[in-house]
Amino acid sequence: MTVTGVRGTARIVARDDGRGGTALPVLDGEGPLAPRRTRASGGEARVVLVGAMSGPLGGDRFDVTAEVGQGARLHVRSAAATIALPGQRKGESRYDVRLVVADGGELHWLPEQLISARGSDLYVSTHVDLAAGARLVLREEQVLGRTGEEPGRLTSRLTVRIAGRTVLDQELACGPGAPGGWDGPAVLAGHRAVGQLVVVRPEFDREPVAARMLGEGAAIAPLAGPAVLVTAVAADALRLRRVLDEALAQLA
Repeated sequence: MTVTGVRGTARIVARDDGRGGTALPVLDGEGPLAPRRTRASGGEARVVLVGAMSGPLGGDRFDVTAEVGQGARLHVRSAAATIALPGQRKGESRYDVRLVVADGGELHWLPEQLISARGSDLYVSTHVDLAAGARLVLREEQVLGRTGEEPGRLTSRLTVRIAGRTVLDQELACGPGAPGGWDGPAVLAGHRAVGQLVVVRPEFDREPVAARMLGEGAAIAPLAGPAVLVTAVAADALRLRRVLDEALAQLA
């Protein structure tokens, strides 16, 4: 008999309620994933994604989908960091995220850090589909190992499409078994925290953002569309968050 891991799914659908606010007609979670609505801010709906157990562990599969309709505004965060652990089952675990935002919709996707613990093997995929007039703030942060610990294997792929055109498709693999050079000067250069910030706003078409460095470990790069990518490395999660927050304040 084949032993499979835990399956967890969550789905969030946000719609304009016609009264200046945002409704959540779908807010479902199965397995260890539980989306919970929190106090709204203005016309924005706010959701916290709660993990009911540790993981993902070896062989687990988590899937999260968020859809934002025309004129709706959604802000999603997680209650705590996600920790990839080895577990008793062998094999790769997966965490797949799919985000869809319609014209005039706005999504802030700001989860806490993903920590790759020793012995784990996790593949993370985030796929974003935006209409031409959609807005997005997306933050991803990966931390390689807990304090004083070697990391597991972590592969992360981020794809962003605007009006059907791919403007970003990048993959980073770190830890044991990853392609050579991941910890070298051209990639992480010994740092143990890496993050990306993607900001998409229609006004970037009229006022393009110039490419520039943000200190020694971060850079802003315009993408082929009304979008900007910030990439950063840091010694730890706290410093990484500080850099990404400063970058977002500059792009606001």
